[in-house]
Amino acid sequence: MSKLLFTRGPSLTIRLALVMLASVILMTVDHRQNHLDGLRSALSVLVYPLQLLVDLPESAGGWFRETLASRRALAEENARLRTEHLILKAQLQKLEALEAENLRLRELLDSSFKVGERVLIAELLSVDLDPWRHQILINKGSRDGVFVGQPLLDAQGVVGQVIAVTPFTATAMLITDPAHALPVQVNRSGLRSVALGIGSLERLSLPHIPNSADIAAGDLLVTSGLGGRFPPGYPVARVEAVTRDPGQSFARIYARPLAELDRAREVLLVWTRERAGGEATDAAEAADEGAPAP
Repeated sequence: MSKLLFTRGPSLTIRLALVMLASVILMTVDHRQNHLDGLRSALSVLVYPLQLLVDLPESAGGWFRETLASRRALAEENARLRTEHLILKAQLQKLEALEAENLRLRELLDSSFKVGERVLIAELLSVDLDPWRHQILINKGSRDGVFVGQPLLDAQGVVGQVIAVTPFTATAMLITDPAHALPVQVNRSGLRSVALGIGSLERLSLPHIPNSADIAAGDLLVTSGLGGRFPPGYPVARVEAVTRDPGQSFARIYARPLAELDRAREVLLVWTRERAGGEATDAAEAADEGAPAP
């Protein structure tokens, strides 16, 4: 019994030698005949969960860092794109405003070529659209040669006339003001009348026209030149409605102004040829008077 308890096996050197010999044999067999591929595959399947478990902290940390970095980068990029979007929208609005202003100025310049007289573009500073007073303030005054009674036009038609002048500004009354009356005539038939403002930006009244008068809806009204304020031939309005009542002596006639009275931001100040010629003569006389005698 004691012999079994104290019996010793092969020494460690022999065991190591046997293990090394077995390893060499297995490597040789595997290298030449690939008999251990199935065993290797089975062992890799068994070891794979252990590999995942060992690699889990590192992979989880990397995923977390990448997620935070990506989220931060996306947030920064989103903020930058939102800022650029707002800036571009603001610039686009400005460009649209400049484009509209450019179009208005082109129309005014084209209108000035058609007018044929001396003209000056003025901008509106304020608008008074009280029901009983339609007036505007423009940024041109007496130092620019503006005078009381001077006609104002836009690209479509007559706007009004100047009623007060200061050195740097002028006040003009629109043709729709209830106190304004404008001599006109029907472009088609030559019928003369007076277009009265009634306090509406979209309507003028033509009173005291007989029922038998040659006027119809759609007729163009132009300035007649009577009164000396407005040169003849400027478009004013287009007839909208003609109501003839056999029981009344005069027809009820309304016309729509052609000028964009509620949207215009620039107007044309017009000098007639006679007025411009008179100013040139006055300037020449003043220059002669101020010149030293020879």
